[in-house]
Amino acid sequence: MNRRRTKITVLGAVLASALAFAGCGGDATGNEGAVKDDGSVDLSKVTLIVGDQKGGSKALLQAAGELDDVDYKIEWKEFTSGPPLLEALNAGAIHVGGVGNTPPLFAAAGKSEIKVVQGATYGGAGDAIVVPGDSPIKDVSELKGKTVGVAEGSSANYNLLAQLQDAGLKYSDVTIKNLQPGDALAAFSAGHLDAWAIWEPFTSQAEQEADAKVIADGSKLANGYTFQVASDVALDDPATKEALSDYLSRIAKAQVWSQTHQEDWAKVWAEETGLSDSITLAAVKKRQVQVVPIDQTVIDSEQEMADSFADNDLLPGKFDVAPYFIDDFNDATTGKE
Repeated sequence: MNRRRTKITVLGAVLASALAFAGCGGDATGNEGAVKDDGSVDLSKVTLIVGDQKGGSKALLQAAGELDDVDYKIEWKEFTSGPPLLEALNAGAIHVGGVGNTPPLFAAAGKSEIKVVQGATYGGAGDAIVVPGDSPIKDVSELKGKTVGVAEGSSANYNLLAQLQDAGLKYSDVTIKNLQPGDALAAFSAGHLDAWAIWEPFTSQAEQEADAKVIADGSKLANGYTFQVASDVALDDPATKEALSDYLSRIAKAQVWSQTHQEDWAKVWAEETGLSDSITLAAVKKRQVQVVPIDQTVIDSEQEMADSFADNDLLPGKFDVAPYFIDDFNDATTGKE
């Protein structure tokens, strides 16, 4: 596969989709009227527009009881994965949304007006490369010349890249099929893919419903970070920012709850996604959730990822990721500066 073409395809898709969202938002959040004459905020007049993925933030907050007694309105918008969610964020269609460790890097490379504002690590065990159960492929080194499905710009994209490098292969040594999870599962089940790079709960779904076997996971090579990302416009508006601080605090509490109430969370996750309890419980048990502050450790890890993408021509060049991360909400989410 032509590596330059891959770079243009991935980043070009991000930019094109962002343009498609143009006009959905703008420089205003819609919450300007919630700021009183004395500068204080009437949260009852604030609507926080949140981007989500199925079985994501909304389900987690509900399960943990963190949507009780919210003083502002939350409007939810659902996306198939992180990249299109961040395209909408940059276009002003939403104020904040949850994504994995890779989408913010592609958004930053496209000069999106966003900031990573909260983080947690789930560990990398859920990020995996799977092959059909009857495949002769036993490890990543055998993927050379094979067809691999992955949602480009997603956390699975980095895990695939890191696994190939660790096995002594180049990204261009495999043929990439850029597929969102639903389409990838169908293609994988139909035998159109030699391998599939994916994240939970799709990893466990592939194992239980498509007889897939894991040949590598990201426990040693992926940082397992998941982020909440906000638009610059939302952060610049006092009313939206105040609601955002409360929302991020609730997210952090819910993430901790999910680690200590795994079976309860698995049941709610199953109800939300339509997956079986056995799939979601398997996915939950692979995750070791820990809320982390946005600090130099996080930034350095993400910088390493961005550099790796650039080295493989999946991003147009190296850049400093630090300006896209802020620690303004560390006190609200972790109590750490």
